Amino acid sequence: MHRPVGGLTLFVAAWWIFCNVNCVRGALPTAPKCDEALASALPHTSFSSSSVFSNGYAPGYAKLNRRGGAGGWSPLDSDHYQWLQVDLGSRKQLSAIATQGRYSSSDWTTRYRLLYSDTGRNWKPYHQDGNIWAFAGNSNSESAIRHELQHGMVARFLRLVPLEWSEEGRIGLRIEVYGCLYWADMINFDGQGVISYRFKVKKMKLIKDVIALRFKTSESEGVILHGEGQQGDYITLELRKAKLLMQINLGSNQYGSILGHTSVTTGSLLDDNHWHSVVIERYRRNVNFTLDRHTQHFRTNGEFDHLDLDYELSFGGMPYSGKPAGGGRKNFKGCMESINYNGDNITDLARRKKLDTSSFRNLSFSCVEPHSYPVFFNATSFLQLPGRAAHNLISVGLQFRTWNPQGLLLFSNLDDGTLEMSLEDSKAVLRINVSREDRHYLVVLTSGSDLNDGQWHAVRLVAKENFAMLMIDGDEASAVHSTSPLSITTGGTYHLGGYFLQTLFPPSQRYFQGCMQAIVVDDQPADLDAVEKGTLGAFENVSLDMCAIIDRCMPNHCEHGGRCKQTWDGFSCTCDGTGYTGATCHTSIYEPSCEAYKHLGRSSDTYWIDPDGSGPLGPFKVNCNMTEDKVWTVVMNNLPPKTTVTGSSRERRTILQVNYSASMDQVTAITTSAEHCEQEVTYSCRMSRLLNTPDGTPYTWWVGRGSEKHFYWGGSGPGIQKCACGIDRNCTDPRYDCNCDADHSQWREDSGLLTYKEHLPVSQVAVGDTNRAGSEAKLSVGPLRCQGDDNYWNAASFTTPSSYLHFATFQGETSADISFYFKTSAPYGVFLENLGNTDFIRLELKSPQVVSFSFDVGNGPVELSVQSDAPLNDDQWHRVMAERNIKEAVLLLDQTYRVSRPAPAQGHTRLELFSQLYVGAAGGQRGFLGCIRALRMNGVTLDLDERAKVTPGVKPGCQGHCTSYGLYCRNGGKCVEKYNGYLCDCSATAYDGPFCTRDVGGFFETGTLVRYNLLPDGAAGAMKDSKVLASHLTLQEVNSTKEEVSFSFSASSAPAILMYVSSKTEDYMAVLLRHNGSLEVRYNLGGLKEPFTIDVDQRNLANGQPHSINISRVDRSLTIQLDHYPAVSHTLPDASDTKFNLVKTLFLGKVYETGYVDPVVIERYNSPGFIGCLSRVQFNGVAPLKFALRSTSVVQQAQPAAASPVSYQGKLVESNCGTSPLTIPPMSAATDPWHLDNTDAEFPFNEERVIPDGVNRDSAIIGGIIAVVIFTILCTLVFLIRYMFRHKGTYHTNEAKSTTEPPGGESTDTAIIGTENPETIEESKKEWFI
Repeated sequence: MHRPVGGLTLFVAAWWIFCNVNCVRGALPTAPKCDEALASALPHTSFSSSSVFSNGYAPGYAKLNRRGGAGGWSPLDSDHYQWLQVDLGSRKQLSAIATQGRYSSSDWTTRYRLLYSDTGRNWKPYHQDGNIWAFAGNSNSESAIRHELQHGMVARFLRLVPLEWSEEGRIGLRIEVYGCLYWADMINFDGQGVISYRFKVKKMKLIKDVIALRFKTSESEGVILHGEGQQGDYITLELRKAKLLMQINLGSNQYGSILGHTSVTTGSLLDDNHWHSVVIERYRRNVNFTLDRHTQHFRTNGEFDHLDLDYELSFGGMPYSGKPAGGGRKNFKGCMESINYNGDNITDLARRKKLDTSSFRNLSFSCVEPHSYPVFFNATSFLQLPGRAAHNLISVGLQFRTWNPQGLLLFSNLDDGTLEMSLEDSKAVLRINVSREDRHYLVVLTSGSDLNDGQWHAVRLVAKENFAMLMIDGDEASAVHSTSPLSITTGGTYHLGGYFLQTLFPPSQRYFQGCMQAIVVDDQPADLDAVEKGTLGAFENVSLDMCAIIDRCMPNHCEHGGRCKQTWDGFSCTCDGTGYTGATCHTSIYEPSCEAYKHLGRSSDTYWIDPDGSGPLGPFKVNCNMTEDKVWTVVMNNLPPKTTVTGSSRERRTILQVNYSASMDQVTAITTSAEHCEQEVTYSCRMSRLLNTPDGTPYTWWVGRGSEKHFYWGGSGPGIQKCACGIDRNCTDPRYDCNCDADHSQWREDSGLLTYKEHLPVSQVAVGDTNRAGSEAKLSVGPLRCQGDDNYWNAASFTTPSSYLHFATFQGETSADISFYFKTSAPYGVFLENLGNTDFIRLELKSPQVVSFSFDVGNGPVELSVQSDAPLNDDQWHRVMAERNIKEAVLLLDQTYRVSRPAPAQGHTRLELFSQLYVGAAGGQRGFLGCIRALRMNGVTLDLDERAKVTPGVKPGCQGHCTSYGLYCRNGGKCVEKYNGYLCDCSATAYDGPFCTRDVGGFFETGTLVRYNLLPDGAAGAMKDSKVLASHLTLQEVNSTKEEVSFSFSASSAPAILMYVSSKTEDYMAVLLRHNGSLEVRYNLGGLKEPFTIDVDQRNLANGQPHSINISRVDRSLTIQLDHYPAVSHTLPDASDTKFNLVKTLFLGKVYETGYVDPVVIERYNSPGFIGCLSRVQFNGVAPLKFALRSTSVVQQAQPAAASPVSYQGKLVESNCGTSPLTIPPMSAATDPWHLDNTDAEFPFNEERVIPDGVNRDSAIIGGIIAVVIFTILCTLVFLIRYMFRHKGTYHTNEAKSTTEPPGGESTDTAIIGTENPETIEESKKEWFI
């Protein structure tokens, strides 16, 4: 893949090329106006035809607006074998053609094809839009219909072939051809001679080149031009397999000239013996390579700009062995004209004998035409030729070319059998089937492979008594023989290209689509002139003296590396492994950003993203870190942390290359659309200065985007040559603005965030002060982290039916895609529209449930519509994706409703627009009312937001995202609107994370308990400024008739109290683990002598595995669900009260209450306390465990401990070990296109690492030793702490109770319980119980 060219370089190159190409002579020179009438002045003898109806209808009368004779030409029969031919006398450049019907008659032609030739032989059909073009003709006899030729052509002979004609009469024609004179010097190359263009000096050091020429040949191999230099530079243009290959090398600093080699291939089927034009324009390393109006732009490999050539440039071959090694290369055989090299006319110099042409045997300045007579077959064609009858020898040879893997080449009925030669699976197969009274003979021979590659292939068969042979391309190694018993008597007739008659042994293939030439039957060349005149053989739907093969894969319409496969009628694209989909691999299968993945409900992970969609940037991997309020995109680099740098100085700096898991263009796409980007840089130093002074030359700098040097460090900003400590004025030595600039012998550090995203990412760091004794530095460059996606939320609100935004004309000639989100309450409206003369493209909401995509590329309007099951004007976001290419048109709504329509096999393919693009109302259409967001066209996001700021009737941005995305907020999370999106507020839930889906849990050690005060009067004062106030129990809930309880737990020991809810009366509820590990739920609501007890499960649930429980009570009805088993219903006894009176306190893990507590519960279950994990604990909308883990420290810092409704005793550590088990297995990587396996998480960096492998290996060994030592120390500390903490817990548990509340409303037990908030960590259950 070639590197992008800088804007200034491209401008200079383009300007130079423009100035020079217009000075090049030959290669279709254009007059100021090439529009002269060429046919009207010709004599009658210049016109000829296939037949004539009568003398007055002769072809000489077929001149536009003339009334001579019968008023035009008409053939004897009106069928598809008729043609009208014009000889222009010499080669002319043609620009247009016009037709009329026969004067004052019912005879006219409604559709026709145009063929052209230099010699009146070997005709070529006019191509347009990748097809053999059919021109629209006349609908009456008088009006003239003129067509401009989209591609100007040069020819002497023209032939019009009527395809359709008047239903009221017959074929009738009058014509005019428009163009101008054409002249060019021409040289015939015989395959031996070479023209040597000697330079004026021995060595040429060229910074720019323009080479132009035209050639035609019937050979598939041959060197057209070559030049080389002793330093390894070279340029070569040659034919290989009928394709044009250009090889150029300007040299390279590394590994000699190997890395400078650049090879580009273009074109196909160039051995058709028709003229092809080539232009090569080079300025430094920028090259335009044009073949027949199709241009490839590329940049040469290597580092040098000059092409160093020695002595000469040769045309027509390689006089010496050139580079790259050219052993066996053929010289060019054919004709060239208008050869120009940097302004010199090579053909004219050769004619005037100013160049060395001594290698030519007979130098000719006219083109020698080969004697070939191609025949073109379609699916309804056949050619019948006579052969020897009643003979015992068959000998047939021919050449063919095709794209189809199947086809009938030859069929013949023998006297007592059949002979068939066909293509099957791209191989040549010969079948001879003979049946006689006494015996049956069957011979099957197979030879060759890949014979459907579009190249000419020669096949020869010989069959006689007891012998058969099949050979491909004259290669003896491909010849296959059969000596099986065989007896042959020929029938005397051969069918080529098709056989449609009934026979006893029909052929396996019925037809052939392709071309044949050099046909030899029974050792006699076929006389196809006689066949055309009707004196020999017969044919049906065959085009004689023409091969109309088309390479539909050149140019390749399969985008983004898609592989093109073709048959005779069409092509298809294989997009596997490209990251794109669609008929032409145009549409990316990945989302443009991490922001987009989040709004599909995805969580933090590694994803493929494609920021420009269908644009030129390929997809790449990034880490997506989705927090509660932000989405971070993280791009890793390959610079190891604390990379050591020594031996550098200002004169000889050490350059550390920082390579990323994406190309610089890909990273730039992220930073451009991001709201904020940052990258941490750290410079650890010992006697190594960093930046020097604000006015001095820096010792170290870094290079960012655009290869621009920057002299500020992390924590500072552009133009401020300081470090973070210099900005904050807290450097170690206040005389300096960086810690390292003090030049201390102790280790110091300067670190900080680079946040100016236009400069990011860091691509190089140049270190320049580590060459003194004792001087050393260590450098770390963190990953690039970017937050947000402006493109994804770029929106506009259309407030009036006449409001619209306008943008530049949409450029989507052969491939166009449009995607956007919309939301509206209106029943209809035009989303966007762009017009041309007759072409247009439009997307519209046609009715509340129908979206339409309509366009016209010149074949008539096309409309695709999709209908939704639900109304689309529901004021929710809906996604529209439309694509149109030369294969099909597709419309997709909400990733669900899809409709497609194939493009016509023949017709226009280019969408030509000229007006501005209108988003909203335009052209009197029904205006759109609502919001449009993330409008992307061919990978480019239109800035609706910015344009809306200056447009009346349109407002920037759009509110109301929660109506569409609120469903992603799970488990009771509340969707909160933002200007550029939304976030999920999980504060009132027992969950956390961007979508409130991450369980919040904690690990309880011996004696740990959590206490939550449920009394509203005790908590109201503390919580009036807290989000929890909204979810706190109201006064009506103090006397509760219903409870909703849910949590998960895991434990390895029993008995234990999982949850206990007390009251100011003797009412309570409890969830307990018995001594045997079974689960018990107790309710004591009054009215009963004993609490109502439910044995939930008799199994031992203290098995270390996570379990979940959900309890729901309404009055007497009680429902309990354990894990994922069916819920079980229970009913409180009639004597039981239904009110939970004066609900007071909720305990987790252990009970420590000053009021009434069931003594049985305390005695049996409260000691030593719950040991294990609790997770996602929720009681009537309160999440006590989450509140304890998240809010305690904040509340305690801001106000006295008594103000918080939650407190805890012992050590409480956040953990996920109590998380409920999954009920649905996660999507496998094979079926999830966004998920990346851990095994594939390593990023493919673009370059090699800077630090050698040995350094990394040593660091790993040292790190491993240190890790073992630290682990041993930590284990010892853990056991010591647990031993001490166990005694501390026992002390608190046996503390005397008191009923007197201290001042400030703090209860005695609250005062006793410690309120330390330990550091929250993530760990697994297994780590705790090792």
